[in-house]
Amino acid sequence: MAERPARKPRKPHSAQVVRTERLTPHMQRVVLGGEGLADFAAGTCTDHYVKILFPAEGAVYPEPFDMERIRAEFPREQWPVIRTYTVRAWDPEHRELTLDFVLHGDEGLAGPWAMRAQPGETVRFLGPGGAYAPDPSADWHLLVGDESALPAIARALESLPGGARVHAFVEVSGPEEEQKIDSDVEVVWLHRGSRPIGEALVEAVRALEFPEGRLHAFVHGEAAFVKDLRRLLRVGLQIPREDLSVSGYWRLGHNEDGWQAAKREWNARIEAEQEGTAPAA
Repeated sequence: MAERPARKPRKPHSAQVVRTERLTPHMQRVVLGGEGLADFAAGTCTDHYVKILFPAEGAVYPEPFDMERIRAEFPREQWPVIRTYTVRAWDPEHRELTLDFVLHGDEGLAGPWAMRAQPGETVRFLGPGGAYAPDPSADWHLLVGDESALPAIARALESLPGGARVHAFVEVSGPEEEQKIDSDVEVVWLHRGSRPIGEALVEAVRALEFPEGRLHAFVHGEAAFVKDLRRLLRVGLQIPREDLSVSGYWRLGHNEDGWQAAKREWNARIEAEQEGTAPAA
């Protein structure tokens, strides 16, 4: 058997903070730019994402920045901490990359950084990745998510032609978290209040009278409600797997490190259970 070629190390992009903006009480926008984005490209997917490399506390990395060298020479606890964020917008002409961050006060790593980020500050990241864009051949589209999926849903809506048949449901904590989206689609904003995350989304989709024709769906956000809606779409309504983009961006009670470590196995188990291919107990 021929040996597989070694995977080429991914080279991080380097950019600088251009400006920041508070969009809502719990959403902060950071716009990045600079010559380090000369090789960056995004646009084929509306769920493009980048993986920001936050320096570990107290770590000073050699220049030029080299992830392979850092992993070889630094203890694991001093490796950069990775956080994943959707590309809200990419302007190749002005070479500006827009990222939106959900804020949880002083909790977490990326949110507090976004609140205090200053113009000129350097940011390194990997990407973009991505896998979804609304299929123009579909008869209608279903877009469902919480705050974490809002940037991707907004991009999808803005990419669709006028007159496209779309049902879009976005759950946020309250009316102050609604955002203006440049689309003629009327988004259904669901205000969570004190209810469990995603409960209102599951109710709304279950109550929806599904139009005739082929559906292309995007359902992302907290893993528990995503699991429920995947069961509805795949098992209850028999929507083909290839017409669904369904995944948990995050899981309640887990930071990204813990969730990413378990996500692949969790998704495989849920798919096996819902497809009826899980081994008998």
